[in-house]
Amino acid sequence: MSMRLVLNAVECRVLGCLIEKELTTPEYYPLTFNALHAACNQKSNREPVAVFEPKSVARALEDLRAKHLVWEVSVTGNRVPKYKHDLPSQCPVTPEEIAVLAELLLRGEQTAAELRNRASRMIAFAEAASMDAVLQALMAREEPLVAKRPAAPGQREPRYVHRLGDDVAAPPALATASAPAGAIAEVRLENERLAALETTVADLQAQLAELKAKLAGLLG
Repeated sequence: MSMRLVLNAVECRVLGCLIEKELTTPEYYPLTFNALHAACNQKSNREPVAVFEPKSVARALEDLRAKHLVWEVSVTGNRVPKYKHDLPSQCPVTPEEIAVLAELLLRGEQTAAELRNRASRMIAFAEAASMDAVLQALMAREEPLVAKRPAAPGQREPRYVHRLGDDVAAPPALATASAPAGAIAEVRLENERLAALETTVADLQAQLAELKAKLAGLLG
C-alpha cells in the first residue's frame, strides 16, 4: 500500500460490517443497503453500540466507493443493488489479517486474547502464537495497519488498534424518519449538486482570470 487509508468512524463501521458478513454469513453477501444499515446498528459484536441514521451510512458507503474500497453489484434476479467490500485490492491482506481488522473496526482496541476469541467466529486460529504472528505482520508493514498500545494502569496486557482511521465509533445518532432505501439516492444527488457547484466556481475563476488579463493588457 503506497499511502495510508484514512477512514472516519462511520466508514470504519460500514467496512467492518461488510467484511464481517462476508465471512460469517456468505449466503447473504453481498449486502443490500437495508441489510448493511441494520448491521451497522447491530447490538451484538459492536463497541460501542450505536444508532446510525440511514443517510450517514449512505454517505459513508458512497465515500468508500470513491476510495475503491466498496463496490455496488447487481445480482441476477434481484433488482435491489448490493454492496461488497474490496479492501484486498487497496491493501493486500491474508484471510486471518482481514478477520482481525474487521474485529478492530467493529469493536475498537482489544488484547491479543480478545482478538483471537472474537475473530475465531470468522476464521480459525489454531494457536495463540498464530494471533501474535498476524498482529506482528500487520504492524510490520510499510504502512502499518495495526498499532500496539502499552498496558494501561490496572491492565495486564497491551491492546491493539487498527490504523485505518478513527478507532472509536461515532457517538450514537438519533435515527430519522427518512427511509433507508432513499438515503443512497439522496446522498448521490447531493454529490451531483456539489460537483456542479465546483464546476461553476471553476468556470467563474477562469473567467475572472481572463478579465484580469485583458484589463492588465489595456492598462499596460
